[in-house]
Amino acid sequence: MFFRSAPCGKLAMARPRRSHPANSIQGPFARYGVTLEEHDGGIVMPERRTVKKARKDKRAGKSTTTQAGEFVHEEIRKVRRGEHGARSPQQAIAIGLSKARRAGVALRPPRRGKAKASTRKSAEYAYEAGQGKRKPRRRPRVSRAVSRVLKSEPRSTASRAALSKQTRRAASRRTASARSAAAKKAVKTKGAAGRSAAAKKAARTRARRRR
Repeated sequence: MFFRSAPCGKLAMARPRRSHPANSIQGPFARYGVTLEEHDGGIVMPERRTVKKARKDKRAGKSTTTQAGEFVHEEIRKVRRGEHGARSPQQAIAIGLSKARRAGVALRPPRRGKAKASTRKSAEYAYEAGQGKRKPRRRPRVSRAVSRVLKSEPRSTASRAALSKQTRRAASRRTASARSAAAKKAVKTKGAAGRSAAAKKAARTRARRRR
């Protein structure tokens, strides 16, 4: 299932205990002493059209990473529009992925050795909350504080140059066979019209670079 709205009622305002995984200093908001899971505000709530796009991707048989990519795209758009900033491209991507997991996308947390323990714990919390296995806490006071801090972060981290650099760096860590397999799967799910549009775009790009 996709995004579930938080239940109404009295909001928890007590200071968190360190023993709870959601209350440790980790995740994309670690710098501010709060995890993304504790932040329940406009930054975490996905847009309705984003959820619809992710559902459409799922019906088309596309991978969970493609579904989660819709939430990452939303986050990039928000940074570019100036709704808030991001400390780095990785932070913007992390916020989008966490939103996707909380919205119900079955994107499993990274395996041991693929990410830091704090990052894995944060992703596990978001995944369990999205799958209905954990009830997330609402902390509006923390939400407002995080929103204020993020709005002071730079917007240039979501520029085309910054994202292109991040994409190339991420691709370089994958093997050639993994990249090839991903491309072949993308071709299957793109459809005839999508493949035609992609081919035309690639031809335009090649022609532009030859100049």
